[in-house]
Amino acid sequence: MKALMTKIRVWQMRPKVREGRGVVEEFMKPKRWMIPVLGHTLCASAMVLLGIQLGFAELRTLPSSWYPASNLPSLHPKNSDSPWQGTAPSIQTLVVTPDGIVYAGSFGMGLFRSTNKGQSWDALNRGLTDPFLLCLAVTPGQHVYAGTMRGGVYRLSLKGEEWESISRGVEDTEVKSFLIHEGRVYAGTGQGVYQWVEAEQRWIKIGEGLEQVLVPGLAILDDGRLLAATSGKGLHHFQTDQTDQSQWVDSQSVFVDPRERLPHRYLRVIAVNQAQHIFLGTQDGGIFRSTDRGLSWASLSRNLPNDSIRGIVPIGKDVVVATGRGIFRWKHDQQRWLAMNEGLTRLAIQSLTIADTGDWYVGTSSGAFRSDDEGEHWKNISKGLGLQMAPKGPYD
Repeated sequence: MKALMTKIRVWQMRPKVREGRGVVEEFMKPKRWMIPVLGHTLCASAMVLLGIQLGFAELRTLPSSWYPASNLPSLHPKNSDSPWQGTAPSIQTLVVTPDGIVYAGSFGMGLFRSTNKGQSWDALNRGLTDPFLLCLAVTPGQHVYAGTMRGGVYRLSLKGEEWESISRGVEDTEVKSFLIHEGRVYAGTGQGVYQWVEAEQRWIKIGEGLEQVLVPGLAILDDGRLLAATSGKGLHHFQTDQTDQSQWVDSQSVFVDPRERLPHRYLRVIAVNQAQHIFLGTQDGGIFRSTDRGLSWASLSRNLPNDSIRGIVPIGKDVVVATGRGIFRWKHDQQRWLAMNEGLTRLAIQSLTIADTGDWYVGTSSGAFRSDDEGEHWKNISKGLGLQMAPKGPYD
């Protein structure tokens, strides 16, 4: 199975990090890399941790010991003399169970679990052959589902320690989004939308027409209409309670950026509130809202500092969005956006989750944060998520 792993461009010498104190020494013509990560030595075959320049290579099952979790400080921080720095991994997706257990999916280091709101983390990668996680979902009391870059779908019992592959039907495609509705599990992939059939232990395709497009967002209305936000083909819908429907229907919705006056069909995330208002986030055109079940749309992006929408969580008549420049809340009664970034040292948000317990969690390009006061203040909960090694540069 192929998966993304890293390469390092070097000239005449390559660094070799000795175990223990993490001192970097230069060696001429080394035969392979040896890199300690929090007390564990990795050879070149585990270069997937480095996240420097992406390429493709064969990847086998990932031993959990490759991703130890602890609360040790960062390796080679920015103010050290080392040309390398250790940073927390990019957290692409976060889910929280009803009883407060947090699962964090990283891009390159697999999955982490916390039972104490992120104060400490345990790596859970046994059986996981692709550590590049793109989406997570929870069926309460049962399983965590993980969608990956190249490895399909994996499932972990909430009481288990080992992943099982449930990729039959979606073996060779990127799995970007999940939707859990009335016990049914839907997956948005690079080849359309699929539904998991437990009795047959496979994924079956839902409708025709989205075979060659990525579906990064899924939502459903109370009338059974399944909504697919696509990357390039706009918004589509499918009536799940009609057995005679076989095709996805293009909504023909027009999402025009009020600043640039350009239409956007590259969608990224979708959400529906209790009033059945639909919120759509685009890749670089801001956020749109429909109050009539998708018949018409209006932009909510006025005065929003960033148009790259990575997460949407409706709260009553308000809505909270994750962007490339932090977290913002649309206050319906004030008709304006409020920044909610105090304590966020990383503003490139990748995921946003509000737990049933009232805690807010965000995954960023480097680590994760938690808010205990509805986004007013944030705490860094990245210690224990492992380290990725990267060279220092002028833009760090």
